[in-house]
Amino acid sequence: MKKYTQTVAQLLTAAALSLPLPLMAQAGADHSKMGMDHSKMGMPATPGMTDGEIRKIDRDAGKITIKHGEIKHLDMPPMSMVFNVKDKALLDKATVGAKIQFMVSSENGRMTVTDIQPAK
Repeated sequence: MKKYTQTVAQLLTAAALSLPLPLMAQAGADHSKMGMDHSKMGMPATPGMTDGEIRKIDRDAGKITIKHGEIKHLDMPPMSMVFNVKDKALLDKATVGAKIQFMVSSENGRMTVTDIQPAK
């Protein structure tokens, strides 16, 4: 009986060691004491406003060129680029040279501005 218990214990230990780390974490590891925050792993970043400066406006085409900071939720570095606008009415308030905050999303493979606000 003792040999059977040892064999079962060895099998359970081997099985536990073969589990991927996330499964072991669910089994009771307390990562908060290790300074790890897994709450956002694998989750897309929440869209937020991005700082920018309007460089060009094409009201007829519904496009706007913006020199912008990092767009975190799209993993896009700072650059200048042309965006489509979801609603041409957004361009009514826009002026070249204005400092803005804007919201952008990827819609059908096109970067589309969905909101423009004056910079704070």
